[in-house]
Amino acid sequence: MARFFKSILLFIGLFLVSCQEGREAGDLLGQWRMVGSDTKYISFSGSITWIRCLPDDEVFGNFQHIGDSLFIQCYSIEGNVADTILIEEKYAFKPFNNIRVKIESLTSDKLIISKNSQNWSFDKY
Repeated sequence: MARFFKSILLFIGLFLVSCQEGREAGDLLGQWRMVGSDTKYISFSGSITWIRCLPDDEVFGNFQHIGDSLFIQCYSIEGNVADTILIEEKYAFKPFNNIRVKIESLTSDKLIISKNSQNWSFDKY
C-alpha cells in the first residue's frame, strides 16, 4: 500500500514538472506494447514515460524526443534493485538512468527503436 502511494506521488510530481516544461509527447503519445509480448508496455505523455512489465513491475521517468533520438531518464521510487532489473534486463535498456536509443521508425501505430545492434518494436495499444 505504501508503494502505491509513493508511486502516485511520484507520478503526480513528474506530471506537474511535465506540465510546467510544456513539452509534448507528439507522435509518441499513448501506450505502446512490445511486439511478441503481452506483458511489456511503455507509455508516453507530456515528458513522462511509464515503463511496465505486468503484473506489477513499473518504473517512471522523463523523456525527450530530439530528432531521431529518444532520451529516457528513469527514476526508482524506493531505490529497488528490481527497478534496475526491469529496465536493464527485462527491456535491455541500459544504463538505467541515462537511456539513449535511436528511433528507426515512428508512425501512428508502430514504433521501432534501436541501440547498437539491438532493435525493439512496439505497436500502439
